[in-house]
Amino acid sequence: MPSDSLNSARTLVSLLTREQVLRALRQIAREGRPLPPSTVYELVYRGRRYPPRAVAELAYRLATGNPAAHWPRPAGAPTNALLESLDFTISTKRPVLTSGSGPDGEEVAHQQAEDLYTGLPKETPDALLPSAAAEPATPYAPPSYSRADALAELFIDEAALDAALAGLQRRRNLLLQGPPGTGKTFLARRLAWLLLGAQDERRVELVQFHPSYGYEDFMLGFRPDAEGQFHLVPGVLPLLCQRAAVDPGRPYFLLIDEVNRGNVPRIFGELLLLLEADKRGQAHALRLPYAPAEAPRFFVPDNLYVIGTLNLADRSLSPLDYALRRRFAFVALAPQFNAPLRAYLAARQVPPSVIDQLCTRMTALNQVIADDPELGPDFEIGHSYFCQPPTQPAQAAAWLRLIFEQEIGPLLADYWREQPATAAAQLRKLLA
Repeated sequence: MPSDSLNSARTLVSLLTREQVLRALRQIAREGRPLPPSTVYELVYRGRRYPPRAVAELAYRLATGNPAAHWPRPAGAPTNALLESLDFTISTKRPVLTSGSGPDGEEVAHQQAEDLYTGLPKETPDALLPSAAAEPATPYAPPSYSRADALAELFIDEAALDAALAGLQRRRNLLLQGPPGTGKTFLARRLAWLLLGAQDERRVELVQFHPSYGYEDFMLGFRPDAEGQFHLVPGVLPLLCQRAAVDPGRPYFLLIDEVNRGNVPRIFGELLLLLEADKRGQAHALRLPYAPAEAPRFFVPDNLYVIGTLNLADRSLSPLDYALRRRFAFVALAPQFNAPLRAYLAARQVPPSVIDQLCTRMTALNQVIADDPELGPDFEIGHSYFCQPPTQPAQAAAWLRLIFEQEIGPLLADYWREQPATAAAQLRKLLA
């Protein structure tokens, strides 16, 4: 390389800073950008592995403002030495892990012990805060979401929507409960979008509880790496709290589907206290059981909202813990086989005769279920089963019949397991 070109390359490389490499890593994570596989060495950051030269080249392009710029150093030692001088870890590639795809035990344990909980990590705080200067020229702009958008797609009236929003804003925690198929998860996401003003999934995290879900998954615990060694790894909540704590001006949301399918007291642990609206913030921080002595205490930031859903018809579940109940506002949802559903189906060209058959027969069936002393209103069947009609009106009758046969019929057979004749009679009425 000629001397002037070499000097020019050195000058440009000297512009590369740790912040610019962090910008590149954030962009890769945000966009899910595919990277060429590394050959011998990998950059390890926050438990993920990346090809060093590809990361350096993206950082170089962001630094120079030239999206077509080529990284002037070859792969291997020249690039690795520069990244190591910026305090990044370069290690030999492990064939069992793909680039940037999964946790690496030793590095994850070391980095998460430093900045496991909330607040800014020990790096330069500005390195992790989103800012106009740190974003690419065309930042992601999620579609807007307004009150009118919500009312157009939710089968609840304006007063019910206002009540749900008021409960969420007052308590910071909301539980949507109702029979199966009443749109609980659908509504939970729309409430988050309404407070965000946009369909911004970057600040919404969804988890689903189940019998094997535990404290270690949700809060903090030891997990094995690819080599069978155990390391301390944060769960969903501390990671989301960390994101919310460094961005206090905007709300963040944790959506928990099927809250009562998990062992709630065991999963929540310290969260039972910290969920309360007046126990938010660093002043009420607690030390988690597995936390290292030198680790910062855990707290729930004030801008984190929790929305859960409860299926009232699951007979395998025990009643929800009373300590959790008093920390949430509750909103009950019911089947809506009335004007909003009729208008929704009519707008999608479902013939009036099919709409009338659907709404009339499901309303009658739900009345039978509600009057049954072994079942009751909690076992009524919701409208969500019928919210995806076919695009061709001529197929609507067959579509409705298949839902009755393949989805509602088996549910009735389970409801009246000890009375199969009752289940069969109710299905015949639907299909008549």
